[in-house]
Amino acid sequence: MTKRDARRLDPRTQEELRFRAVAAVESGRTATEVARTMGVSRQQLQEWLRIYRAEGEKGLRNKRRGPTPGRTALLAPWQQGVIVRMITDRCPEQLKLPFYLWTREAIAGLIKERFGITIAIRTVGDYLRKWGFTPQKPARRAVEQNPHAVRAWKEKEYPRIAKEAKAEGAEIHWADETGVRSDHYAGRSYSPRGKTPVIERTGKRFGINIISSVTNHGTLRFMAFQGSFSAEVFIDFLERLVKSAERKVYVIVDRHSVHRSGDVSRWVEANASRVRLIFLPPYAPEVNPDEYLNNDLKENGVGRNVFHSVADMLEGVRSYLWGTQKRPDIVRSYFLHPDVLYAN
Repeated sequence: MTKRDARRLDPRTQEELRFRAVAAVESGRTATEVARTMGVSRQQLQEWLRIYRAEGEKGLRNKRRGPTPGRTALLAPWQQGVIVRMITDRCPEQLKLPFYLWTREAIAGLIKERFGITIAIRTVGDYLRKWGFTPQKPARRAVEQNPHAVRAWKEKEYPRIAKEAKAEGAEIHWADETGVRSDHYAGRSYSPRGKTPVIERTGKRFGINIISSVTNHGTLRFMAFQGSFSAEVFIDFLERLVKSAERKVYVIVDRHSVHRSGDVSRWVEANASRVRLIFLPPYAPEVNPDEYLNNDLKENGVGRNVFHSVADMLEGVRSYLWGTQKRPDIVRSYFLHPDVLYAN
């Protein structure tokens, strides 16, 4: 007799078949005989018997179809689209969810709140991979930042500035300041499982400051100094920058109090034929390409080296930046970040 696929029968017939088969075995007939007579596999019959002996007749009855409370259900394509748009355009706090980042738990909570569907954490991970999402370290962005001002800068103000610079034959530099410390380190270190690697560094804490500028043609200028950043330091850097450029320079900076100080304003006004100072939107360091030079310096020039004194650090930092100066391709790569593509 040909074995039938019980899954192809209607639910009511499936249930009746299970009861009849189990009853036949319980009456004394062998499982092999019953399976052959009813046209099902012996393995399937054994599974029905196992369920019956564990749960009784209740186990043989048809189960309720569709998702049940506490059980993972699948999202319809349109529901997936809604979730993708929400986690792309909003953060959990904006949706009044008790999470800071879009973790798998947060997304499971969003699905539960939005559609009343419980999704297992592992299944959320499967969905995220399917949607092309990967876990990433989030970039910091000030809550005070005005997105409209940033968009206007990228789409209107900077194109106008670039056009004016071209008309004047001027060179555009993006400038910024940063500090590096002796106790900063970056990267990971291999070590036996369960044995945390130890980094030996000097117990003395010291640091230096750097002011630098970059152009989208691959030019890098910098000056290392000790002490506080002041108008005097900034003017010294501007004088050196103008001298090295041998033509008018547009210098784009953030709104640091030193950049907007009276001494700097008077110096810029007195040297208007050689330099023009332009300010970025407030609280938007990510749109300054020089910020990515700072990150490179801290990650690779400082964070992976050990300095035993200020003089040692000055030599190491200068050496790293001199090397970068000789690689315009590296400097131009800072302009490839999505937030600064506008500056190319």
